[in-house]
Amino acid sequence: MLGCNALQTTNHLQSIQISSSNTDESVTGTMSIGTNGPVLGPIQLYTWGNYSNGKAVLLHGTGVAYQISIDPDLPYAVPSDGSAEYLLFAPPQTLQLSTTGLLTAVDPSACSWKNTNAGNAKATSPAWEIVGAYKVTATYSGLTTPPVYVAMASAPGVEDDNNNKTGACGPTS
Repeated sequence: MLGCNALQTTNHLQSIQISSSNTDESVTGTMSIGTNGPVLGPIQLYTWGNYSNGKAVLLHGTGVAYQISIDPDLPYAVPSDGSAEYLLFAPPQTLQLSTTGLLTAVDPSACSWKNTNAGNAKATSPAWEIVGAYKVTATYSGLTTPPVYVAMASAPGVEDDNNNKTGACGPTS
C-alpha cells in the first residue's frame, strides 16, 4: 500500500555540468584562454546541478571539487619558435585551476592551436586547429561533470609570410 508521500515529486540531484556563466546553465564544451587577443585574464567556471523537479541550481562555492589534467588525446602545444610540437606542461604550469573554478594562464606560456595553413602559399587566412587541451571536470555529491576542454593561446605563434604575419596564436588573437 502506498503512503501519502509516494505521490509527491522528489527533488534529487540527477546530474551536474560546468558552465562559464553564473546566470545560465548553458554547457561549456571547449574554450580558449590566453593573455593575447580578446580573451584576457582568467576565466571563471561554475557548476550547475540538475534536479529531478526540473530545476537547475548554481552549486558554485558549495562543496564543488574541480580537477584538471592534460587531455591525453590532445597533449601538444606549438612552441613560438616553430620547432616540433611539444607536450603541454602539467598544471599548475601553463594553466592553473583554483579550488573555486578560476582558470588562469601562467608562465611558461603555451599555444595549443596550430595553423594548418602555415606554409601554404595559396592560403589567404589561417586555419586554426586545436592540437592540445586541458580537461576540466567538477565533482559534487558523488557526481562528476562531463569534461570541459581548454585550449591555450598564451604564447605567440610562428610568424610567416603566408598567413600569420602577426605571430598570433589561435583564434583568441
